[in-house]
Parts: sequence; structure tokens; C-alpha cells
Amino acid sequence: MAATLNKVFLMGNLTRDPEMKQTPSGECVAELGLAVSEQFRSRTTNETREVVTFVDVTVWGKVAENCGQYLQKGRPIFVEGRLVLDTWEDKTTGQKRSRLRVRADRVQFLYSPEKSRRDTNGAAMGSDWAPAAPETALQPPRQAHAAPVAPAAPAAAAADDEDLPF
Repeated sequence: MAATLNKVFLMGNLTRDPEMKQTPSGECVAELGLAVSEQFRSRTTNETREVVTFVDVTVWGKVAENCGQYLQKGRPIFVEGRLVLDTWEDKTTGQKRSRLRVRADRVQFLYSPEKSRRDTNGAAMGSDWAPAAPETALQPPRQAHAAPVAPAAPAAAAADDEDLPF
């Protein structure tokens, strides 16, 4: 049997506030709605178009608790997880139904600290306010660093490349 891989990476904005639930055993579960957009240029009209895909995301445990505490509608996040297929029978029609969703293993908050300093009504919060969560559940956004630039190749090396058969 061939090896398989079930890994999903998504980045988008929350379409609603996290819906928090708890299992009978006391484990926390958060249901997130994520909008992932893609922009492209139409070949026929040459205008830019945007297509949005809406994805249901389920988060468990401490990560779910942090999502419920710090996230709200509109916030950008990065999700790492796997696809899960839910199947059930519709009670009213008796038809079999299914839904593909993402079970998140990791959620990274991407919003800037400046936006974090405002509450939902737009009022400023303390300037030192920032999500404080355990490192195991959340990781701060990585800073983009410029890669070192390699020195330009000498002109003689470029001439040698022309003699290569490939």
C-alpha cells in the first residue's frame, strides 16, 4: 500500500466568533469559520477577480481555549491541520449527508499588535495589551527576514553556461 499524507495549511480571516463547546469529559472544542480568498486576473476581461472559499475548522484542547479567549470575527489566522470527513443521515429526509472540514492541530494568530489594542467597540485598550498564551498552544507570527543576497557571478561563468547541452 502506498503511503498517504493528510496535511492542510490555510491562512484566512474568521467569518464569525469562535463557537465554544465542551465534551462530557470536560475537553474544550472550538468551531471556527474561515474565509480563504484567492485573486486572479481573468484572461478574457483582464480584470482582477476574487474567489472566496469558506472552511469549517475544529480545534480541540488548550488551543481551542486560547482561540475562544483571543479570537473574534475578522481576525486573520494561520491553521495547520488535516482533513476530516463527517457523514450522517439527515433525520428529516433520510438522505446520507457529508461535510469536509479541517481538524486543526495548530492555530497561529496573525493580527498585528496595533489592531489588538482595540476592543470590539473600537475603544483603545492598554498599550501593553497583547494575547498572552502558552507557547505550546500559540506561536507568535514569524518575522520576515531578508535572505542574504549572493554576489553576482563573474562574467566568465556566464559564458561557460552557454556551452552546456541542457
